[in-house]
Amino acid sequence: MTAPSLSIPMLKFDQLTVQRGEIPLCEAVVLSLSAGSICHLIGANGTGKTTLLMQLAGLLPITTGAVYYQGTIGLPVQPLYVSHQLGIHPSLTVAQNLIFLLNLYGITPNDDDIDQALAWVGLQGFETISSSHLSAGQTRRITLARLYLLTPQVTPLWLLDEPFTALDVDMVARMETRLREFASMGGAIVMTSHQSVAVVNQVLDLSDYMV
Repeated sequence: MTAPSLSIPMLKFDQLTVQRGEIPLCEAVVLSLSAGSICHLIGANGTGKTTLLMQLAGLLPITTGAVYYQGTIGLPVQPLYVSHQLGIHPSLTVAQNLIFLLNLYGITPNDDDIDQALAWVGLQGFETISSSHLSAGQTRRITLARLYLLTPQVTPLWLLDEPFTALDVDMVARMETRLREFASMGGAIVMTSHQSVAVVNQVLDLSDYMV
């Protein structure tokens, strides 16, 4: 993958409309996000924070305005999208679910990778446990475990929708450290959070663009 240009934003919004179905929520949204940026997406309820992340992830269409990646319209790279809808299969074990999530990005982890990633989220020893037996917080940690192994070379853009939900203080601190590491390696992050995020260096307030 070509290294990001320092003079061209990694991600740019040009007069973007955040739209749910036929209803525009925000209009003329602009953003310039460079490699190394961690952007906190904020706004009142109903401004479309999750909708915008879904548009960036390719799950909802962009009808007005444009998104540019490295100066080219569209998103030719596959961003990592972590959402409320976890995508965990209850019939699979913890390790099998993590392997599946990593396979989506072309990564085939070995046993050491799995052990380290699950230990990072506090799920060591849970490898062979059925995911149906986990609490909501533990299930969410499976989806977050992949952050330990993903790098900007694989997924240069992370889209994180409330990644700190159901996490204790220690895990939030580990997450913030990992976000900082990812950004320092040249990645970029757009995230929502109802709590303050110590590592952000940019803020986009959708309330400023409400229709």
